Amino acid sequence: MILPGSASQALAAALADATDEPLATVEYQTFPDGELLVSVDALAEETPERAVVVASTVTSDAHLELLQLQDAAREAGVDEVVTVVPYMGYARQDSAFKAGQPVSARAVAAAVSSGTDRVVLVNPHEEAIAEFFDVPCDTVDAASVLADPLPPKLADPLFLSPDSGAIALAETVRDAYGTGDVDYFEKERDYDTGDVEVSPSDAGVEDRDVVLVDDIIATGSTMSESIDVLHERGVGGVFVTCVHPLLAANARTKLASAGVDGLYGTDTIERDVSTASVANVLAETL
Repeated sequence: MILPGSASQALAAALADATDEPLATVEYQTFPDGELLVSVDALAEETPERAVVVASTVTSDAHLELLQLQDAAREAGVDEVVTVVPYMGYARQDSAFKAGQPVSARAVAAAVSSGTDRVVLVNPHEEAIAEFFDVPCDTVDAASVLADPLPPKLADPLFLSPDSGAIALAETVRDAYGTGDVDYFEKERDYDTGDVEVSPSDAGVEDRDVVLVDDIIATGSTMSESIDVLHERGVGGVFVTCVHPLLAANARTKLASAGVDGLYGTDTIERDVSTASVANVLAETL
């Protein structure tokens, strides 16, 4: 049985279709004092052998919903609880960057581990966070689905990652698309100020269609700077793809102002740009 968090209802429905498992209807309630309660009536009617909690933890409330869904499954006597976290909040806080700071990803992983038998993550920002979990944790690479919504006839395409750390994602999307070159930008971040400096690579982009590929687009600042650099160099079209379209604050307008011809993400975070689904990739792992 698939148990969706409120932020992952469309993905949960797609995953239910892909796995041929029943999809539970969950009620989400907020009390006047701000406390949350999830209710899964289907668990009162039957006890499945396995419950698959699907919850992207994009907010603090989403984290709590996930824990409550796990506990509801345990309370109903489910034999196995699997927790799918399509987007794991706090995953980028995988180290204590300054003295006195926590390793927030480790703290979140400990909480999630307490109510499940297995965890599945989609393209975590750092693969090493899988080791923070106290139960078996699988990571799934869903980057290949980002090729699906791209225009079918890009002009001499170049798949470009914003830094060297994401070049494997760009290669995966290029391979799935079937043609094109791969390169990356040089990026340096000041962890005190948060400022990012982007330096272009040597790849020629004039009159070519460029597909920018990253795992997460949060504020859109780095991506919009990259787009500006490409336009300065006479790029043809610019298409932006990411696994996790967080798109916080004014990220959408930054990207639009920079001049993007297409913006695509997956349904790990459900936005209007979530035109590619990770359901089939997750189904293979489940």
